[in-house]
Amino acid sequence: MDIQNFINGQYVDPAGGTWLDNYDPSRGKVYGRIPDSDERDVQKAVDAAKAAFPIWSSMSAQQRSEILIKVSKGIEARLPELAAAESRDNGKPLKLATRVDIPRARDNFAFFATAILHDSSDTHDMGESGFNYTLRRPIGVAGCISPWNLPLYLFTWKIAPALASGNTVVAKPSEVTPVTAALLGEICNEAGMPAGVLNIIHGLGGKVGAAITEHPEIPMLSFTGGTVTGQTIARTAAPMFKKLSLELGGKNPNIIFADCDFDEMLKTTVQSSFANQGQICLCGSRIFIERPIYEKFKEAFVERVSQLTVGAPTDDNTKIGALVSMPHLEKVESYIKLAEEEGGTILTGGERVQLEGEFSEGYYLRPTVIEGLEYTCRTNQEEIFGPVVTLTPFDTEEEVLNMANSTSYGLAATIWTSDLKKAHRVGSKVESGIVWVNCWLVRDLRTPFGGMKNSGVGREGGFEALHFFTETRNICIKL
Repeated sequence: MDIQNFINGQYVDPAGGTWLDNYDPSRGKVYGRIPDSDERDVQKAVDAAKAAFPIWSSMSAQQRSEILIKVSKGIEARLPELAAAESRDNGKPLKLATRVDIPRARDNFAFFATAILHDSSDTHDMGESGFNYTLRRPIGVAGCISPWNLPLYLFTWKIAPALASGNTVVAKPSEVTPVTAALLGEICNEAGMPAGVLNIIHGLGGKVGAAITEHPEIPMLSFTGGTVTGQTIARTAAPMFKKLSLELGGKNPNIIFADCDFDEMLKTTVQSSFANQGQICLCGSRIFIERPIYEKFKEAFVERVSQLTVGAPTDDNTKIGALVSMPHLEKVESYIKLAEEEGGTILTGGERVQLEGEFSEGYYLRPTVIEGLEYTCRTNQEEIFGPVVTLTPFDTEEEVLNMANSTSYGLAATIWTSDLKKAHRVGSKVESGIVWVNCWLVRDLRTPFGGMKNSGVGREGGFEALHFFTETRNICIKL
């Protein structure tokens, strides 16, 4: 399978004529190639996006909405194909891609396509002096760079609001999981999107991502990925006065009080720890349990986790698929070794799983639960981004808040309690941009999404996203 860049409505080979291998993580084998693009490909995409901007931005909100709704319907029509491609490219269970990833990509387009029909502007009456009114206008070419863990879902999470706002886009999907992004170009063409409105460039972050970040004609950047990469982007973009939205890493606390609904909490905590092999920035990797139920929780949780089926993504019984790449598997294993060196005890998991037959060389790891670590140790402070969680008991709210807030991250948190006052009290003190109480990953597209501290800058979702991709203009009228 050779994937091409999507520029000006057409699929084209990379300007340099060089390619990168694309791996199937479930089998550990190369199954295709992607362009090893560079700044020449980015320049072609920018030229196409600039040429298309006057056409796209001058369309009415209704006209853009109709095209984006067709894109949403196109994703729905090809859901089985897209889910199969996502599963093979990423290593995640096919059921997960079918039930979550692709439907949420579909819904991203549908939501922002309709949101632009309900936006409003502010008017400020100055009485006899006059009045002010505020306009929001598209800016130009948006740069969108997305990660490998939820490929089409997070790719469309950026592209949809950028397009809905009237901007054109130069987008870079992860080079590790490029297939569904490539298929999206076909869907956009079928929906009647004008050529050049969406351009997709494949390749390495150090070449394509850097070229997008540095380009003087891309005035805004939306990036989701690692904190270190986010720092690099910020250092480059800030002196150029680009608008920046950075959704970065997380080391999320899951705070479990003794008065919780134990059965519901246990079921959801297994999911929030190991969904997508723990490769979701919102997974709860540090689990804090109030001491009266610590032993009960540990016994029940370890039993549930040890029964999770590690298997081929195509198997309906699989709960834990393959990790996305061999380097990432080795990184996760290095943290398990570090945890043991720091005095942790592995309660279950921690070892590779070798399947049989065609999947024997895939990147599989048994889900891992560790206890006995200090909350300040590296294992509890650094993002692992894999199927590894730690258990820590606590006695008081003050203690657990101190532990929960001890990291440099502040993306998401989960709180389990039946006490409403406690939920509000603790929720307001956890240093996280997103706090779920008695649930996890419940999605409302209207709400702001993003983190604090080293977890990012800005917010995505709802009108926050639409406003990011526009420039505010105040008009003052003197009577």
